[in-house]
Amino acid sequence: MRKNWWKILGIVLITGSIIGGLLGPVPKLYILNETIRNVYFHVPMWFSMVFLYLISVIYSIKYLNSGDKKHDFIAVEAVNTGILFCACGLMTGMLWANITWGDPWPNDPQLNGSAIATLMYLAYLVLRNALDEEQKRAKISAIYNIFAFPIMIVLLYILPKLTDSLHPGSGGNSTFGDLDMDNTMRPVFYSAVIGWILVGVWIATLRYRIRLIEDKKHNL
Repeated sequence: MRKNWWKILGIVLITGSIIGGLLGPVPKLYILNETIRNVYFHVPMWFSMVFLYLISVIYSIKYLNSGDKKHDFIAVEAVNTGILFCACGLMTGMLWANITWGDPWPNDPQLNGSAIATLMYLAYLVLRNALDEEQKRAKISAIYNIFAFPIMIVLLYILPKLTDSLHPGSGGNSTFGDLDMDNTMRPVFYSAVIGWILVGVWIATLRYRIRLIEDKKHNL
């Protein structure tokens, strides 16, 4: 129980955020209306994705310093799990955009940046599968990963703020925290963010354990 408390906490927080997100009160806003509830689901997906990619780049650096293949396994499984959250973020975002902006994928800098970032991390996985030699694969993918993370941050969070964007907090638009979210929404939102991050780490650890088992079978 002592080792699993954070997993239980993640499940409790997600369960509470889903119930609160679907049934709790939300402010009545122009255009957004009830779609504001999607902030409980869409935004936490991106927070979880970025956190997992951060774990991945940290362990890529650790691998280059140590040569321990376990660090490489953690890095790749963090990316695999991060891409899962990326897909969920894209789908919830497209649904939200279709309702509020009239188009699931308008010509928006942040949307285009997210597409490029997604392709960039998919290319990371393709690169790994294209290399057969274990150490060479781990080293090259680790170097690629270290450069991919800051580029992803620039594409998602810096460039959109320098140009006109439909997203809150970009192009002079107010953020959700400044304009749309009230004190009844914040506890649900932060619970969702923390809960999904914890579950994302849990999924990544499970994938890491499976990869360790597969590696042991391969070496027998």
